Amino acid sequence: METILYFVRHAESPYSKQHERERGLSSKGQADAAMAAALLEHEKIDVIVCSPYVRAMETIRRISEQKGLSIETYEDLRERTLAGPDYDIPFESFFDAIQRCFQEPDYAFPGGESNKSAQARAVKVLDKIIRDHPNESIVVGTHGNIMTLLLQHFDPQIGYDFWRSISMPDIYRLTLEDGMLRELKRIWKDQTH
Repeated sequence: METILYFVRHAESPYSKQHERERGLSSKGQADAAMAAALLEHEKIDVIVCSPYVRAMETIRRISEQKGLSIETYEDLRERTLAGPDYDIPFESFFDAIQRCFQEPDYAFPGGESNKSAQARAVKVLDKIIRDHPNESIVVGTHGNIMTLLLQHFDPQIGYDFWRSISMPDIYRLTLEDGMLRELKRIWKDQTH
């Protein structure tokens, strides 16, 4: 039994801590989302699922339109919460904060999720999606941190360095055979990085 997953990390989106769920794509992000759709135009796609965050949905909207498929949103595919609204991680400490979470998977900043808890909630819904759509090709609209944690579920070697290497957008194709990872292939590389 072979299932294909296309993890599509969202395109560029202007950062706003106050509007984490609602922020859309920049003009570059919109252009890159069109390129992502073009890359998947000739691929067989049966199902499209997504985080409920606007930037993730806007990134895969053209894929949805060209395939004539609706986007099913799942709250548990949302980006991981690094820290709560009352805890400020300075921008210059952001990468150190992410690295600490990968080094200490059970650690969580105040009001945030640990890598372990964020991974568990996302894997639970992804496992259900895979069970509900055996032998199908599934686009997953996602975010950098939660995508890395989902991929780490299939390959424990994936971690902080992988997260640092991905671009906005990015696309990874996973081939699963009986639920086990057979192949992981990057099919997008942002040429501006």
